[in-house]
Amino acid sequence: MSLPVLVVLVVFGIALSVAAVHFTGGTTTATLAGPDQALARFAEDFPDERPSTVQLTADSHAAFLELGPQRCGIVQSIGDCFLTRIVRPRDVLALAREGNVVSMRSNDFTWKGGTFVFADEAGALAVAAALQGRDQIRKAA
Repeated sequence: MSLPVLVVLVVFGIALSVAAVHFTGGTTTATLAGPDQALARFAEDFPDERPSTVQLTADSHAAFLELGPQRCGIVQSIGDCFLTRIVRPRDVLALAREGNVVSMRSNDFTWKGGTFVFADEAGALAVAAALQGRDQIRKAA
């Protein structure tokens, strides 16, 4: 087999693989239908937890669940699946809120955080408060 034919076969194979992933839904991003779906998905991984409130991001790709003092549950879409975790203020390396946008960086090597846009400033403020720890906010007030 000559080199040009081999190159064509490799390029065609890669293009076919990328197309197969794309057309079978591999590039879709999961979306939460609402707070109830976020609660149900979180309960699958953490059945003993009892979240009190849910804050959905504006694009419905993430939800933050209040778990009581010093803990926040997160349900976030990763591809066509959801990642769940519990975050404590000590897990947050950096946190910034500007208007309805919260940016955070986590010290967990499996999930580095991200930037989350909420429908309103109240949602962003509630999430930032949960991630900072309520005691810190009360001391600052």
